[in-house]
Amino acid sequence: MSLDLTSLVRSVEALRRSADEAAKAMPTLPEGLVETVRAGVIQHFEVAYEQCWKAMRRWIEVNVGSEMVDGVTRRELFRLAAESRLIGDIEAWMEFHWGRNHASHTYDPKIAGEVYAKARQLVPLAEAFVRAIEARND
Repeated sequence: MSLDLTSLVRSVEALRRSADEAAKAMPTLPEGLVETVRAGVIQHFEVAYEQCWKAMRRWIEVNVGSEMVDGVTRRELFRLAAESRLIGDIEAWMEFHWGRNHASHTYDPKIAGEVYAKARQLVPLAEAFVRAIEARND
């Protein structure tokens, strides 16, 4: 059964666009606007990350077995995704999970900066994940 990957693809594309535009614009923006732009990138990060891990879970349920993902931790889900050759770096995905859990603390400039950095790091790995899942989505 083929999975509908439309939301996944759109969320990763939105993250790419926002991260790219932010990187270009932020050096010239006033601090108040930098915070707003960073918050927008973090919002796209949250959505893209959620779409990625949920797509991993759905793909494993359909292609490996639903019993494989029942009650598993996020680390275990990422391990299963790596074993299925959907992702490569489990630790990087755990760092994204950390970023997602801390995204609600974006009022703290230090944490917001860390989550923003994670958002930029997610882009190439999420795009690679999209390519991998599209190639195996039959």
